Amino acid sequence: MSPDRAPVGALFRRFRERLAVEGPNRLGGPGSRADHGPKVTASRVPLPGGAGPGARGGRATGADVARAEAEPGPSREAEPRRRRGGRAGGGEPLNVPPAEFTSYYGRPILKPPVWKWDIAAYLFTGGLAAGSSLLAAGGQLTGRPALRRAGRVASLVGVTASTYFLVNDLGKPSRFHHMLRVAKLTSPMSVGTWILTAFGPAAGLAAVAEAAPWLPERGLLGLGRRLLPPAGHAAGLVAAATAPALATYTGVLLADTAVPSWHEAYPELPAIFAGSALASGAGVGLLAAPTAQAGPARRFAVAGAALELWGAHRVENRLGLLSEPYATGTAGRLLRAGRALTAAGVTGALLGRRNRTLSALSGGALLAAALCTRFGIFHGGVASARDPRYTVVPQRERVDRRASEQD
Repeated sequence: MSPDRAPVGALFRRFRERLAVEGPNRLGGPGSRADHGPKVTASRVPLPGGAGPGARGGRATGADVARAEAEPGPSREAEPRRRRGGRAGGGEPLNVPPAEFTSYYGRPILKPPVWKWDIAAYLFTGGLAAGSSLLAAGGQLTGRPALRRAGRVASLVGVTASTYFLVNDLGKPSRFHHMLRVAKLTSPMSVGTWILTAFGPAAGLAAVAEAAPWLPERGLLGLGRRLLPPAGHAAGLVAAATAPALATYTGVLLADTAVPSWHEAYPELPAIFAGSALASGAGVGLLAAPTAQAGPARRFAVAGAALELWGAHRVENRLGLLSEPYATGTAGRLLRAGRALTAAGVTGALLGRRNRTLSALSGGALLAAALCTRFGIFHGGVASARDPRYTVVPQRERVDRRASEQD
């Protein structure tokens, strides 16, 4: 240490003595520039009443300091309260501007589903297969061969398309096989895979049985001609028994995810998908069967439309903020189109009892309505996952509601 430099302790004691004599105003008091205070030296101590050492031309005396301490000045603690929310002396605002939530570093809280259009198409074709299988069973039990034939063929087409879309989403056909190595009742995907596996062969056998009249009457093929019809009847009933599970499990699958608008609509999604399946099966019957045999198809249309419209109305009005994705954007347009087509299809089905053209148009409208509904539900859930508001706001509302219930 240099011999002409005082120790740090001595400098600190000297500073405390100066501070005791000059007062806190040496660091800048109220009314100073930009609220930071001037750098006051020993010869620049401001005193109340306009008095100051500048009038005497020298340092502040003990009497000046005593008089300055005796006269009260504005409180330093009260000053920020007076200036809160605004600017003081042209300085920066002291309050923090209201924060608007976007997300963590601008990223979504949830990752949007990686599913693409093929899964939305899978939802539609699965419902089509289930509804057509029920229609075929109705035609089989009531002696309507044209209705039975149309339902079985449409069911086979629907389940084949569903398998293709599912495998295409999985990426490799072997992954579908690997999902059959376990059966997990708590996993809708695992249960759905087994349902599809049980439904597919039964629907396929029932559809193949419709080709029995084309086989020759003798030989090995003649044996197939005699055995296929009873086998097809049994297979058709097995497919119809598993059809309700096939039609509704996809709604449970969507509701079991963390996607806000899907998860919150867990009571309605299975009902919507069941109604959509019935309506699509009715559409097949109205398109392919003559009006004299389309009675079950018309009843399917009324029941399916009632379920579908009830569920769609609930998801667009019951969920509060989470109903918004179903009423806006692509999802809103699709669901509105689905409602209009459903109403038109049911009306045409009831009025076209004897008009083949009107009946076929009604069937096409019901199929288009089912397609719009499935795609609308799909796009609504994806939209709710992309916007963090649909994740955070309902969570905060639930926390506040639980806190109020505890109080």
